[in-house]
Amino acid sequence: MNVIEGKLPGTLILEPRVFGDDRGFFMETWSEAKFREIGLDLTFVQDNHSCSQKGVLRGLHFQNPAPQGKLVRVATGAVYDVAVDLRKSSPTFGQWMGVELSAANKRMFWVPEGFAHGFLTLEDNTNFLYKCTAPYAPQSEHCLLWNDPAVDIAWPLDGMTPQLSGKDLLGVTLDAVEAFA
Repeated sequence: MNVIEGKLPGTLILEPRVFGDDRGFFMETWSEAKFREIGLDLTFVQDNHSCSQKGVLRGLHFQNPAPQGKLVRVATGAVYDVAVDLRKSSPTFGQWMGVELSAANKRMFWVPEGFAHGFLTLEDNTNFLYKCTAPYAPQSEHCLLWNDPAVDIAWPLDGMTPQLSGKDLLGVTLDAVEAFA
Protein backbone atom coordinates (compact mmCIF):
# COMPACT_ATOMS: atom_id res chain seq x y z
CA MET A 1 0.00 0.00 0.00
CA ASN A 2 1.23 3.45 -0.87
CA VAL A 3 0.73 5.89 2.03
CA ILE A 4 0.62 9.64 1.37
CA GLU A 5 0.59 11.99 4.34
CA GLY A 6 -2.16 14.57 4.07
CA LYS A 7 -1.50 18.27 4.55
CA LEU A 8 -3.27 18.12 7.93
CA PRO A 9 -1.55 16.16 10.72
CA GLY A 10 -2.95 12.67 11.08
CA THR A 11 -4.73 12.51 7.72
CA LEU A 12 -3.57 9.92 5.20
CA ILE A 13 -4.34 9.14 1.58
CA LEU A 14 -4.00 5.41 1.02
CA GLU A 15 -3.46 3.75 -2.33
CA PRO A 16 -4.00 0.00 -2.03
CA ARG A 17 -2.27 -2.53 -4.23
CA VAL A 18 -4.63 -3.43 -7.04
CA PHE A 19 -4.32 -6.75 -8.84
CA GLY A 20 -6.11 -6.67 -12.17
CA ASP A 21 -6.47 -8.60 -15.36
CA ASP A 22 -9.02 -8.91 -18.16
CA ARG A 23 -11.57 -10.31 -15.66
CA GLY A 24 -11.47 -7.28 -13.38
CA PHE A 25 -9.50 -6.51 -10.22
CA PHE A 26 -8.93 -7.42 -6.59
CA MET A 27 -7.77 -5.16 -3.78
CA GLU A 28 -7.63 -5.40 -0.02
CA THR A 29 -9.46 -2.47 1.57
CA TRP A 30 -8.83 -3.37 5.21
CA SER A 31 -6.24 -5.50 6.98
CA GLU A 32 -5.75 -4.94 10.69
CA ALA A 33 -2.13 -6.14 10.54
CA LYS A 34 -1.18 -4.07 7.48
CA PHE A 35 -2.77 -0.93 8.86
CA ARG A 36 -0.98 -1.47 12.17
CA GLU A 37 2.31 -1.66 10.21
CA ILE A 38 1.69 1.85 8.83
CA GLY A 39 0.89 3.19 12.30
CA LEU A 40 -2.89 2.90 12.33
CA ASP A 41 -3.84 0.57 15.18
CA LEU A 42 -7.59 0.87 14.71
CA THR A 43 -10.73 -0.86 15.84
CA PHE A 44 -13.73 -0.27 13.62
CA VAL A 45 -17.18 -0.69 15.13
CA GLN A 46 -19.47 0.39 12.29
CA ASP A 47 -19.54 0.37 8.48
CA ASN A 48 -21.69 2.85 6.54
CA HIS A 49 -22.71 3.07 2.90
CA SER A 50 -24.37 6.00 1.14
CA CYS A 51 -25.48 6.41 -2.46
CA SER A 52 -25.90 9.90 -3.90
CA GLN A 53 -26.55 11.64 -7.19
CA LYS A 54 -24.15 14.21 -8.68
CA GLY A 55 -24.12 17.46 -6.75
CA VAL A 56 -25.12 16.09 -3.35
CA LEU A 57 -23.03 17.59 -0.57
CA ARG A 58 -23.00 15.73 2.75
CA GLY A 59 -21.42 17.31 5.79
CA LEU A 60 -19.38 18.63 7.35
CA HIS A 61 -20.19 16.16 10.14
CA PHE A 62 -18.47 15.28 13.40
CA GLN A 63 -19.31 13.93 16.83
CA ASN A 64 -18.21 15.58 20.05
CA PRO A 65 -18.13 13.84 22.46
CA ALA A 66 -17.80 10.31 21.04
CA PRO A 67 -15.62 11.33 18.06
CA GLN A 68 -15.27 9.03 15.07
CA GLY A 69 -12.24 8.28 12.97
CA LYS A 70 -13.30 7.36 9.43
CA LEU A 71 -11.66 5.32 6.69
CA VAL A 72 -13.53 6.35 3.54
CA ARG A 73 -13.57 5.21 -0.07
CA VAL A 74 -15.73 5.16 -3.19
CA ALA A 75 -16.99 1.92 -4.77
CA THR A 76 -18.74 3.52 -7.77
CA GLY A 77 -18.61 7.11 -8.97
CA ALA A 78 -16.50 9.90 -7.51
CA VAL A 79 -16.45 12.45 -4.68
CA TYR A 80 -14.45 15.42 -3.54
CA ASP A 81 -13.81 14.45 0.08
CA VAL A 82 -12.98 17.08 2.71
CA ALA A 83 -11.63 17.04 6.26
CA VAL A 84 -11.47 20.12 8.51
CA ASP A 85 -9.23 20.16 11.59
CA LEU A 86 -11.36 20.99 14.65
CA ARG A 87 -8.69 20.37 17.30
CA LYS A 88 -8.18 23.69 19.12
CA SER A 89 -4.68 22.66 20.19
CA SER A 90 -3.63 21.90 16.61
CA PRO A 91 -1.52 24.37 14.62
CA THR A 92 -3.85 23.62 11.68
CA PHE A 93 -7.11 24.30 13.57
CA GLY A 94 -9.77 25.47 11.09
CA GLN A 95 -7.78 24.40 8.03
CA TRP A 96 -9.12 21.95 5.48
CA MET A 97 -7.86 19.52 2.90
CA GLY A 98 -9.65 17.85 0.04
CA VAL A 99 -8.95 14.78 -2.07
CA GLU A 100 -10.76 13.21 -4.99
CA LEU A 101 -11.80 9.64 -4.27
CA SER A 102 -13.22 7.56 -7.09
CA ALA A 103 -13.90 4.04 -8.26
CA ALA A 104 -11.24 4.69 -10.89
CA ASN A 105 -8.39 5.82 -8.57
CA LYS A 106 -9.36 3.40 -5.74
CA ARG A 107 -7.86 5.73 -3.13
CA MET A 108 -8.93 5.67 0.50
CA PHE A 109 -8.76 8.59 2.93
CA TRP A 110 -8.12 8.29 6.66
CA VAL A 111 -9.88 11.07 8.62
CA PRO A 112 -8.87 10.84 12.29
CA GLU A 113 -10.94 11.80 15.30
CA GLY A 114 -11.10 15.55 15.84
CA PHE A 115 -12.02 16.44 12.26
CA ALA A 116 -15.24 17.44 10.53
CA HIS A 117 -15.84 15.40 7.40
CA GLY A 118 -17.93 15.86 4.28
CA PHE A 119 -18.03 15.20 0.57
CA LEU A 120 -19.47 16.43 -2.71
CA THR A 121 -20.52 13.80 -5.24
CA LEU A 122 -19.06 14.36 -8.69
CA GLU A 123 -20.99 11.62 -10.52
CA ASP A 124 -24.48 10.15 -10.39
CA ASN A 125 -25.00 6.94 -8.40
CA THR A 126 -21.87 7.40 -6.32
CA ASN A 127 -21.52 4.72 -3.66
CA PHE A 128 -19.49 5.97 -0.70
CA LEU A 129 -18.27 3.53 1.96
CA TYR A 130 -16.78 4.30 5.35
CA LYS A 131 -15.58 2.45 8.39
CA CYS A 132 -15.95 4.23 11.76
CA THR A 133 -14.00 3.87 15.00
CA ALA A 134 -17.04 4.79 17.12
CA PRO A 135 -20.77 4.18 16.65
CA TYR A 136 -23.13 6.85 15.44
CA ALA A 137 -24.27 8.91 18.43
CA PRO A 138 -27.01 11.36 17.38
CA GLN A 139 -26.83 13.22 20.71
CA SER A 140 -23.15 14.03 19.94
CA GLU A 141 -23.60 14.89 16.26
CA HIS A 142 -22.67 18.36 15.01
CA CYS A 143 -22.29 20.00 11.63
CA LEU A 144 -19.81 22.63 10.49
CA LEU A 145 -21.34 24.86 7.81
CA TRP A 146 -20.16 23.60 4.42
CA ASN A 147 -19.52 27.12 3.07
CA ASP A 148 -18.24 28.92 6.18
CA PRO A 149 -16.08 31.81 4.84
CA ALA A 150 -13.68 31.38 7.79
CA VAL A 151 -12.79 27.89 6.52
CA ASP A 152 -13.15 28.80 2.81
CA ILE A 153 -13.32 25.33 1.25
CA ALA A 154 -12.79 25.39 -2.51
CA TRP A 155 -15.52 22.89 -3.43
CA PRO A 156 -15.29 21.95 -7.15
CA LEU A 157 -18.88 22.97 -7.87
CA ASP A 158 -18.28 23.80 -11.57
CA GLY A 159 -21.63 25.56 -11.92
CA MET A 160 -23.51 23.07 -9.71
CA THR A 161 -25.75 24.17 -6.88
CA PRO A 162 -25.05 21.65 -4.11
CA GLN A 163 -27.96 19.63 -2.75
CA LEU A 164 -27.89 19.55 1.06
CA SER A 165 -30.10 18.01 3.71
CA GLY A 166 -32.09 20.33 5.95
CA LYS A 167 -29.80 19.35 8.82
CA ASP A 168 -26.66 20.23 6.87
CA LEU A 169 -28.10 23.62 5.87
CA LEU A 170 -28.22 24.40 9.61
CA GLY A 171 -24.48 23.80 10.15
CA VAL A 172 -22.66 26.30 12.37
CA THR A 173 -19.63 28.45 11.62
CA LEU A 174 -16.15 27.69 12.89
CA ASP A 175 -16.39 30.33 15.64
CA ALA A 176 -19.52 28.59 17.03
CA VAL A 177 -18.44 24.96 16.55
CA GLU A 178 -18.14 22.41 19.39
CA ALA A 179 -14.38 22.05 18.82
CA PHE A 180 -12.08 19.43 20.33
CA ALA A 181 -9.36 20.16 22.92
